Amino acid sequence: MADVVIEGLTCRYGGVTAVDSLSISIADGEFLTLLGPSGCGKSTTLAALAGLDVPHAGSLRVGGEVYFDAGSGRNLPPERRSCGLVFQSYALWPHMTVAGNCEFPLKLRRVPTAERRTRVKEALGLVEMNDFADRYPHQLSGGQQQRVALARTLVYRPQVLLLDEPLSNLDARLRERSRVWLSQVTRQVGLTTVYVTHDQSEALALSDRIAVMNRGRVSQLGTPQEIYDHPADPFVADFIGSSNFLKGHIRGDAQGGRFTVELPGGQRIMALSAKRFAAGTAVLVALRPERLGIHAVRPAGDGQNLVQARLTGRSYLGARTLYLADVGGTTLRVESEVLFNSGEVWVEIPETSCVLFPAEGSDLS
Repeated sequence: MADVVIEGLTCRYGGVTAVDSLSISIADGEFLTLLGPSGCGKSTTLAALAGLDVPHAGSLRVGGEVYFDAGSGRNLPPERRSCGLVFQSYALWPHMTVAGNCEFPLKLRRVPTAERRTRVKEALGLVEMNDFADRYPHQLSGGQQQRVALARTLVYRPQVLLLDEPLSNLDARLRERSRVWLSQVTRQVGLTTVYVTHDQSEALALSDRIAVMNRGRVSQLGTPQEIYDHPADPFVADFIGSSNFLKGHIRGDAQGGRFTVELPGGQRIMALSAKRFAAGTAVLVALRPERLGIHAVRPAGDGQNLVQARLTGRSYLGARTLYLADVGGTTLRVESEVLFNSGEVWVEIPETSCVLFPAEGSDLS
């Protein structure tokens, strides 16, 4: 096990900067996910750590060893880096059994025969594949092949585990089950893990921390709950989970962190925010669909954030229904367990669920 320190990492392909001055410190034994859309630089960062790409600037250190340093010209070759890499495609040797695939890395390292057998059995036991040791890859399901690929990496006991979208080839139910055992295995072994995905559900379920990447940089680094509940900018709010965005203007001065926001059409809501906004500032209000309420008639009582809306569509999701509600020309997505017909409704917006951002310079691309 080892900590990982990435400082000022820059990777370019021609005139395109794939990773732009990236700096992240990963604690010993931590599970960190690099999350973002295609082309954001997450896989390039992983390849640089593994030694498959040569960066143009910055440094990479694992434990006490420098893997790469542009200043000194040091670049440790991949075979001398104690990194275990599991690809999206499992890349198992088709002519070798499960045990043979796991044993092969140890043969390359000239590990004695008796120790090889012990370590192969240990690795396959971790992923619950000892009963399949004599099978060939084509005799395994996708999920089983995935486990063998992980066991083959764990068998030579790397300091850092690098996972590049290893669950993307599995169906939805198998992916959900695989998240559970992957989390259990990595925590049982205690490996420092860097996981790459564009799937937000995987990131939220597996990670100690998440680095949300956009255009080669980290937009936000934090725990899953921090990033979901307190996104740093509209891009993060839009990429993690699902968010509505209402445009509005701040009206009057804040009262104890409570802002009055006027929406298009003149309706007003109250929003809590630790940020400071001057009166008249144009803002975006980010709202999670599952945190909104919907009512056929206006609820009694004061002090509630209620806006009138008109239902324009709905999608039945099983336990809940997703409604599309028009508010002053903006479509809000609202989830509810209650079934409504089309028509006029009242949408309830808890002020604690509002996240305010300056409208100027917001990036939702």
